Amino acid sequence: MLTRRLLLAAGASGATVAALPFASRGAAAATPPGILVMAKQIDDVISFDPAQSYEYTDTEVDANIYRKLISPNLENLSQMAGDLATSWTVSPDGKTFTFHLTQDSIFASGKPLTAADAEFSLHRAVTLNLTPGFILTQFGYTKDNVAQLIRATDAHTLVIDLPKPAATSFFLYCLSSNVGGVVEMATALANQQNGDLGNHWLTSHSAGSGPYQLTSWAASDHIILDANPHAATKPLTKRIFITHVKDPASQALMIRHGDADIARDLSPDLLTSLATNPNLYRLTTPSTNQMYLAGNEGYAPLAKVEVRQAIKWAIDYDGIQKNIVPATYEVNQGFEPSMILGGTSEKPFQKDPAKAKALLAQAGYPDGFSATLDHFADHPYMEIAAAVQADLAAVGIKVSLLPATRSQVFTKMRARQHQLMLSEWYPDYFDPNSNAQAFCANTDDSDHTTLKVVAWRCHFFNPTLTAQVAAAAQEIDTTKRVAIYQKMQQEFWKDSPFAFMLQENLTAVLRKNVQGFHLGAQSDFIRYDKTQKT
Repeated sequence: MLTRRLLLAAGASGATVAALPFASRGAAAATPPGILVMAKQIDDVISFDPAQSYEYTDTEVDANIYRKLISPNLENLSQMAGDLATSWTVSPDGKTFTFHLTQDSIFASGKPLTAADAEFSLHRAVTLNLTPGFILTQFGYTKDNVAQLIRATDAHTLVIDLPKPAATSFFLYCLSSNVGGVVEMATALANQQNGDLGNHWLTSHSAGSGPYQLTSWAASDHIILDANPHAATKPLTKRIFITHVKDPASQALMIRHGDADIARDLSPDLLTSLATNPNLYRLTTPSTNQMYLAGNEGYAPLAKVEVRQAIKWAIDYDGIQKNIVPATYEVNQGFEPSMILGGTSEKPFQKDPAKAKALLAQAGYPDGFSATLDHFADHPYMEIAAAVQADLAAVGIKVSLLPATRSQVFTKMRARQHQLMLSEWYPDYFDPNSNAQAFCANTDDSDHTTLKVVAWRCHFFNPTLTAQVAAAAQEIDTTKRVAIYQKMQQEFWKDSPFAFMLQENLTAVLRKNVQGFHLGAQSDFIRYDKTQKT
């Protein structure tokens, strides 16, 4: 059993923490003062190194450990704000960025952060070129040119030259992503193994200047963060304890009895059951996570544009949202999340079986056809897949459901072996290029292409959209850039094999004595530093 004493000592002892609660069910439980306990599914963690971290939980935690040059203004995501940078300038041609860094940022080790650390961090992300490395290398940075193009000119000035033209907002949002986290050079190099620039060590340790530092991590068990004693802004809670609780019902039990201060993964029915509890309240915020139905144009019926349209007109978007995910999703049919540049609130499709049947007849399938539908074997995908199956059956499309683990579903899609697939997507960075490239760009539909994004995986080959993706990524004028995405959206709705359905609302349930926790649209927008128990 996890006692208060063990919780308080866990960081220093390195003890594995695996059991809850803190108190017997016979009395009201309470988490220890000065320690925030969060119940969350954390079995997705791979590494806490910003150059490798790419999963939801580890990027969320990194956002509270590391600082970046810049960050979206969390109160107005359309604006960029300085983090380590007190100011920055962009050359008239949009190719040179000069950042002036704060002089009061100190690493958890006690050493001051300088522009040399920022230079080192961006260099190592490009050189290591691990999963999130493409966020920087897509601009043309390589291990051979990065030292020349990204350089500290003095202790508090970093100059970055773009290898090729790019939209200013595109580049800035990419710098603000998790891969832009500034690592202490001295600590990383002191712990490197076989020239890995500290990557193995930073998988389970930290070297940042943010409000917290990583004290302990046990995979699929717990994460412990302690306050950085040298943080420029002191966090209001000294220790954050994140415990892995996979079962939402167990999370609900913990938050109800006071064994957790925050519960993060509750289903709509559990949210409803807790809504009247006077000791709890709910936080909700729109996220960039979207649910979509994908069709593989390599499957003969889906090669017909009329069939792709018929599927979009067959789905009861509003009914699925209202009856299955009323508290956790909203209908969104655009390929961009609503809060991202170029996002739309337009909903051109609604359930119209007659129109869907007419389109199938035009395509040569008056009696419909059969197809398989791969989907995740968990809530809400099981329920939504069944609803889609019923909607498509109503127009003559006979769907066989194939539930599987997420890794199995993704592996099958990446091999282009699916027919229909229900899946989720969230942007790699807070700029429209992330989704636009993923769903619209396919320069080469052969098996030998290097750009194997979602469009390629579904054999969606539209040269017009592909060219527009490239044009928008280079357009410096924001108004013109938005216009390109708006034009792309219309073409996407007409031709693509994707039916975007829902956009997720992130929710958390908190005890009434917990204030200041910040949910964000993306995982690395979630903040712990102002969270406090009273």
